[in-house]
Amino acid sequence: MGDVNHRLFVEKYRQLLRGPYLEVGSKDYGSTENLRGVVPTGEEYLGVDQEAGPGVDVVLDLTMPFEQIDARLGGRRFGTIFCMSVLEHCRSPQRMAENLTRLLRSGGVLFVSAPFAWKFHAYPNDYWRFTPEGVRLLFPRLWFAPEMGVWATARPGEFSPLDQQIGKIRFRTTPYRRQRRWSWVIGVALVRLLRTAGLLGFLKGFSYVLAPTNIMMVGRLPEDSAFAPAEESSSKLP
Repeated sequence: MGDVNHRLFVEKYRQLLRGPYLEVGSKDYGSTENLRGVVPTGEEYLGVDQEAGPGVDVVLDLTMPFEQIDARLGGRRFGTIFCMSVLEHCRSPQRMAENLTRLLRSGGVLFVSAPFAWKFHAYPNDYWRFTPEGVRLLFPRLWFAPEMGVWATARPGEFSPLDQQIGKIRFRTTPYRRQRRWSWVIGVALVRLLRTAGLLGFLKGFSYVLAPTNIMMVGRLPEDSAFAPAEESSSKLP
């Protein structure tokens, strides 16, 4: 399960979706988006979580030894895996990442999101924050298309390309005027006015603040993976 921006991100790259599907952290907490509705009807879709609940088909700890995971899932390999805002809740994200990679079919695709700057949110625990380089390091066997990486705020539909400005809201209107983001221009101008008037003293000395920010990326396992037989699909993201 994810938020509305996770669903919009997956829908944007719908052409990459291939079954069977595995959703990690699939428990519905009542405020999450159902990714099952994005995939084609009738495709095999498996939701796993460490806790039972709505949206969970299999209760499973994906940091267990891979042999146990493989047996629990009946040897399945997946064409698409969704891992949206899950890694920060995992005690051993490296181990989970390795196991997810091994669960992909050759040519399979991983949709992954992780918080770069976000409030503390325990489900049931919250351990980590991530950079794009950190995500690539967790999944060294996957190829991530640079043009498909974005960062998203908590506002529905608000996406920006992954670059050195991740999450930054600068107290200058010039970059937002160039992007024609007029609501940001007005907001930043108002903050600058209040700060100049001494009404926002806690911002003194800072040139920017960080918005609540998730990074979202798409990676593919190459066709020649040793984990599974080759499938008929492209080794490059379109």
